[in-house]
Amino acid sequence: MTISVGDTLPAASLLQMGAEGPAAVDLAARVKGRKVVIFALPGAYTGTCTTAHVPSFMRTKDQFAAKGVDEIICISVNDPFVMQAWGESTGATEAGLTFLADGDASFTKAMGMDFSAPPVGLIDRSKRYALMAEDGVVKVLQAEENPGVCETSGGEALLEAI
Repeated sequence: MTISVGDTLPAASLLQMGAEGPAAVDLAARVKGRKVVIFALPGAYTGTCTTAHVPSFMRTKDQFAAKGVDEIICISVNDPFVMQAWGESTGATEAGLTFLADGDASFTKAMGMDFSAPPVGLIDRSKRYALMAEDGVVKVLQAEENPGVCETSGGEALLEAI
């Protein structure tokens, strides 16, 4: 079942690079009592993800903060080493975005947002979407019909929706 507005985010243990290497991040604890934006995408270093989706949240970070958003989190089915390198290479980490890895796609599958496209090597990847949650409850959800476009899930579109 695909997550919907009003649903609570599924429990998840994601990974983030820390000073000592990969560290588990309990998503429920991370979002408890906070207003967060989560955007997910098919893969680090892929075309639309790198040239449109991540930059849209870098451009709008301050506007989200002005609306009370505590953190903007990017989630992808990749390992934490790749997510760290991608966040650094795009400038998104320096801009204040958080990159979390869903290495086994368990969060993505629990969200009902997984897909596979074997001809291009994408197996158990995340559909492209963005959401705003308060205290772990989804308040706004915008998903793309096609993973190759970034329109309704981009930073500007989500900002307008909240």
